[in-house]
Amino acid sequence: MTINNAVARRIIKLMNEKDFTQYKLEQKSGIAHGAMDRIFAEKNKTITLTTLYKIVDAFDMTIQEFLDDKIFDKNNVDYN
Repeated sequence: MTINNAVARRIIKLMNEKDFTQYKLEQKSGIAHGAMDRIFAEKNKTITLTTLYKIVDAFDMTIQEFLDDKIFDKNNVDYN
């Protein structure tokens, strides 16, 4: 799986855990609907660190907490 795929899956997992809708995440993060749709549709090949910071801030967590998930294990993600 690609990094963007892993990020999208992690966001969806957190949305479910924290009872967030996509709209709520967009409002709290300040990320436009179209940009969020591209993340979820995995149309972006990369996600910027700025975007990731906005998302994790909306979840009231740190980047480290966001990345501390088995989905980001080196055996699960193609880093090339």
